[in-house]
Amino acid sequence: MESVKVLDAKGLACPMPIVKTKKAMDQINSNEILEVHATDKGAENDLAAWVKSGGHEIVKSTEEDEVLKFWIKKG
Repeated sequence: MESVKVLDAKGLACPMPIVKTKKAMDQINSNEILEVHATDKGAENDLAAWVKSGGHEIVKSTEEDEVLKFWIKKG
């Protein structure tokens, strides 16, 4: 999946992954994809709720070596 920006939010606790994701999303254009890497298990639910409320879309999510990876398409 082609992302225009990768955000490293590993080691950050809630709400910082969301705060940093919002800042990064502000820097990309509509229909571009932001890749987010997080280790906070709460990030999965938090990001899903934030993405839905912001009109964005999680197009893919995986977990590799305890790192959650999300590809978020900006609405």
